[in-house]
Amino acid sequence: MDIYSENIMEHYRDPMNLGKLEDENAYCKDSNPLCGDNIEISLSIRDYKIKNIKHISHGCAINIASSSIVSEKIKDMDIKEVLKLNKDFILNLLGIQLNPIRLKCAMLSLRAIQKATTKYFGDNKNAGS
Repeated sequence: MDIYSENIMEHYRDPMNLGKLEDENAYCKDSNPLCGDNIEISLSIRDYKIKNIKHISHGCAINIASSSIVSEKIKDMDIKEVLKLNKDFILNLLGIQLNPIRLKCAMLSLRAIQKATTKYFGDNKNAGS
């Protein structure tokens, strides 16, 4: 299976939700120092849901495509559900198997989203209840 499937290449060339939100209330900048990928995530959280998301991603096709795809899938998702997402969620979205190094590229966006959400709620594990 070609690691750069057509879906991944489409999201790499024309990522969804690119940019920065004007009304963000949660933010995270993160990177993967092993490969040089980096990301900035801005979120608009209301009523314990991610109402809007934007990202600025730089790096490999896997990182950028994952950021694009994840940003579409988590809109209107409850933050408790977002905090439970893991590598299986990412792998299912991408539809490919990845080696451990490429998995870190794919996970960067989710990791940044979860960090931004956790910071926003002050690491309150019961947020939204």
